[in-house]
Amino acid sequence: MSYTIQTKIDGEFDDVVDATNAALKDEGFGVLCDIDIQATLKEKLGEEFRQYRILGACNPPLAYEGLSVETELGALLPCNVIVYENDDGVIVVSAVDPEQLVGIADNDALDSVATEVSERFDRVLAAVTDEFGSASEA
Repeated sequence: MSYTIQTKIDGEFDDVVDATNAALKDEGFGVLCDIDIQATLKEKLGEEFRQYRILGACNPPLAYEGLSVETELGALLPCNVIVYENDDGVIVVSAVDPEQLVGIADNDALDSVATEVSERFDRVLAAVTDEFGSASEA
């Protein structure tokens, strides 16, 4: 079972991160945190790691709707979107699959929120792909 939706991008890493942030904003998401895993692992452990960013995305109206139905949903928020360079040098943009994530709560009242977030994430990935083009791995 896959728990993410993703696209592979033909672009420069930092440009793809910027475009992902912009596409999230266009879909009503704020990025509450931006974690640079490469820098963090270098600083804390002295380890080299691929370019890898975690963007904690939140759409306040949808978060409010979900939290109003299921208070414990906050343990699953914000929804993470990751941008990383894979082993072949291809940039991947991947988002948590909201329908899988919300499925953990086992509350049918959250289905409409999960569907809405999923559709918005699909548009985010499509916008980034449209801007740079889809990568084909070697």
